[in-house]
Amino acid sequence: MSLTLENVTKTVGGDTHLYPMTLTLNPGLNVLLAPTLAGKTSLMRIMAGLDKPTTGRVLVDGLDVTDVSVQKRAVAFVYQQFVNYPSFSVFENIASPLRIAGLKGSDLNERVQGVAKLMHLEPMLKRLPAELSGGQQQRVAIARALIKEADLLLFDEPLVNLDYKLREELRAEMLEIFARRDAVVVYSTTEPFEALSLGGQVAVLSEGRLLQSGPTLEVYHQPVTVRVGQVFSDPPINLLEARLGEGRALLAGGLNFPLPPHMLGLNGSHQLGVRANHAGLRPEGEDDVALAAQVSVAELSGSETYLHTRLISPGGVPSATPGAHLVAQLPGIHSVKPGEEVTLYVNPDRMFAFDSEGQLAAAPPRPPAPSRMQGPDVSSPGQRSA
Repeated sequence: MSLTLENVTKTVGGDTHLYPMTLTLNPGLNVLLAPTLAGKTSLMRIMAGLDKPTTGRVLVDGLDVTDVSVQKRAVAFVYQQFVNYPSFSVFENIASPLRIAGLKGSDLNERVQGVAKLMHLEPMLKRLPAELSGGQQQRVAIARALIKEADLLLFDEPLVNLDYKLREELRAEMLEIFARRDAVVVYSTTEPFEALSLGGQVAVLSEGRLLQSGPTLEVYHQPVTVRVGQVFSDPPINLLEARLGEGRALLAGGLNFPLPPHMLGLNGSHQLGVRANHAGLRPEGEDDVALAAQVSVAELSGSETYLHTRLISPGGVPSATPGAHLVAQLPGIHSVKPGEEVTLYVNPDRMFAFDSEGQLAAAPPRPPAPSRMQGPDVSSPGQRSA
């Protein structure tokens, strides 16, 4: 099965929720990555048949299903809230789609037992949802979606309300389940790291517009615009104003350094994109550029420290221009006070260059593909790699 959105738009009460977009989703995992209120849920409701587009068409294997109701489509939807029937046991919650379809007896029981085993719910089948933890309740909702064996599975930020450990556990299990199913799976998230962890294909949205789509790692390493780079980085990618020419980059305040090979030949005003986890307090190699900076805010988040800084010119004055602000994401706890001066190290080989129109002008060379044992060639939060 393939699902195609053809010039789809959505307008509600004069407000545009979705601007014209065309997107084809094939069997396998398809991630919608976008900030909150960017149109993810609106788009998924149109995919499911819960809402109709204002203009455009929805095609399944080339057939127009725009006016086909959700009840007549092979679709299952899992929301971020734990949507279960409170008075039904876990068994009956999972079995409900089969009962609606008219399945009874041993066939129904075997199907429920199979999905319950898959989602580690076997010991809880007689319990009510209120007797379960949040993670267990979401497992029930996912199991109810899986048991339908639908051609289209929609997951709207299904793990957002769970703690970090549960999210990691469920995400890994869901990836295994997706790999076994010949269905179009659509998974929405606001978190770049989750999109990278899931892999597959990604569509990046912002303010109701489709910005870029393609293999997840390809989009991560080649964001076609500044906005894609911002959405696909958390915190958003740093943008340093620079003038390029004669083989060098001149930053605001007079800081300058040699251009890396992938930027040679670029001239004029550009923005240099630096991901926060690619800036550190210690150099990693001889090509790292040292940037003097003054700390504005030092923010602790779990086992990481985020330094919000302003670059200091060679004359010793912190720059006030937006294009001279840099956020560094550091592993560990660092005792740094506002107003303190630090030196941040960045490797130009990892910088992006965007032109004056915000279009990608040069991207860092993509890291070599890892072995299967190494995992994806992307950096985890707080790591200065990839």
